[in-house]
Amino acid sequence: MMEWEPVYRVALLSLLLGTVFGAVVNKTNFCTMGAVSDWVNMGNKGRLRAWFLAIGIAILVTQTMQYAGLVDVEEAIYLTANFSWLGHLVGGCLFGVGMTLASGCANRTLVRVGGGNLKSLVVMIFLGLTAYMTMRGLLSLVKTNVIEVTNIDLAARGVSDQGIPSLIGSALGMDDTSFLRMALGALMGGGLVVFALAGKALRRSFNNILAGITLGLIIPAGWYITGVIGFDDFDPARLESYTFTAPTAESLMYLMTFTGSTISFGVSAVSGVILGSFLYVIMTGKFRLETFAGREDLVRHMLGGIFMGFGGVLALGCTIGQAITGMSTLALGSLLTLVSIIFGSALTMKFDYYRMDDLGFFSALRLALADMRLFPSPAKKA
Repeated sequence: MMEWEPVYRVALLSLLLGTVFGAVVNKTNFCTMGAVSDWVNMGNKGRLRAWFLAIGIAILVTQTMQYAGLVDVEEAIYLTANFSWLGHLVGGCLFGVGMTLASGCANRTLVRVGGGNLKSLVVMIFLGLTAYMTMRGLLSLVKTNVIEVTNIDLAARGVSDQGIPSLIGSALGMDDTSFLRMALGALMGGGLVVFALAGKALRRSFNNILAGITLGLIIPAGWYITGVIGFDDFDPARLESYTFTAPTAESLMYLMTFTGSTISFGVSAVSGVILGSFLYVIMTGKFRLETFAGREDLVRHMLGGIFMGFGGVLALGCTIGQAITGMSTLALGSLLTLVSIIFGSALTMKFDYYRMDDLGFFSALRLALADMRLFPSPAKKA
């Protein structure tokens, strides 16, 4: 019996795990944009804590695997010595704006596509096209000539990578940071898990707990699939785990160039999430087609896809790819992206709130920034 090549084993396992991912996210209604919305608009941190639970578990398991020598996450794109601080900040903010306009992040978009949401199908197409244009097309000029010129070469400053342990170790003059990495992983991961479980809103919700645990375990499983199962002396798979901005772009390209392309972990992951969501709604009788309410709704979702595609490539990931997968490597860039995404999303929600009162663009923006204590509050009339 002929043994499958590593690339096909990786693709199949990515598809299967992605199917679980899509089904669980649909079943639990896990949504990072919804998590920010619940917090900003209602003060409910249930889904936000589920997100942090996933991050914490991913950090703990990934760093344990790293310490045990199963995988070497230092080979991942998140830990390069080329620190794109501006890309993380600007890209993260734009992604946060985009996911709010599109009613969900890249992952949620794929889940909704599987459920029959035609609005999300439009978002997926615009996200994928814009992401590919930013990676290899016209918009790559902006990335190259505006964002990447500000990158900091950490290697030239004596720092091996942008991992938080490496930065702290370099500042302290430490040559071996393996123990420091494990200690910080335990502190950060454990702290996030404790914070998440401390909230009654999470403990009282089976769905939120299920989403947090499942996503938190799927990320290190992705590292294992590509780093161990996909390892080959002659043609090793690229070390990666789940992320959905660039893979959505690659999936569209794969559909158009199928006969001349080789399936990848990311393309299989995208397919798996859509398939898992579809199977769930079919088995539960929840499948239904949903379309736009009108022209403004269409334009808003198109813009959301464009912002997410552009911002996600600049930031090297999304609310899953950077905020969970990247965070599991303890990369500083991932932390910057996570904070920037939440900021961009929260600001857009507050801006939308003031726009409902027919305020102008700049007036609504000023009040939104004032709410976030980033701009002086308007003087109250006597």
